[in-house]
Amino acid sequence: MILRLESAEVRRGRFSLAASGTFPHGIHHVGGAVGSGKSTLALLMAGLLEPSAGTISRDGIGRTVLSLQFPEYHVTEATLAGECASWGIDPGPVLTGAGFGNEPCRDPFSLSRGELKRLHLACVLAKPCDLLLLDEPFAALDCRQKENLCSRLLPGKAGIVILFTHEEEFLPRIDHSWEITGGQLRYRGPGQCGEPPGGSDKPGGRTA
Repeated sequence: MILRLESAEVRRGRFSLAASGTFPHGIHHVGGAVGSGKSTLALLMAGLLEPSAGTISRDGIGRTVLSLQFPEYHVTEATLAGECASWGIDPGPVLTGAGFGNEPCRDPFSLSRGELKRLHLACVLAKPCDLLLLDEPFAALDCRQKENLCSRLLPGKAGIVILFTHEEEFLPRIDHSWEITGGQLRYRGPGQCGEPPGGSDKPGGRTA
């Protein structure tokens, strides 16, 4: 399975983002400053935003899961158990693993943002998918929960996993690193060097 962007562009007023690149199986990190376009790129890859130009292909990708930065945007049910069930998963094990095993009837909006984020990520990671897009997954988590998230994102465990975050202190083992700078997606490579995945595919704006 491969996610491929070919000269994909988003233009909104003064904002513009250009992205070309190939995202194969593995864990990818997309960095960039706040406001650089990471969330826009996540929406683009998820198919929730149409490119102004260029194309996006999802070869062999069936189910896509997008986790937005703010967990409250995902809440659709009145109880924690109902929220888990809305993801099509068994609430019991997920609630227990997230530390809410004794509170299935609790209102999701009674949780702090950090607690709600923890529950949301537990639901996301329990849902099998081919493409997992995590927008600022470490936001609102404490250090222990960040480390726990990293331990659950194991290479080879899922299909294509893309982390959109400026966080660099807490990261799982990354197969490919990317960065949005100057309105363009650039390939940083494994360990800040190397050729873009896919061989001849050149990320937009990549410099030699």
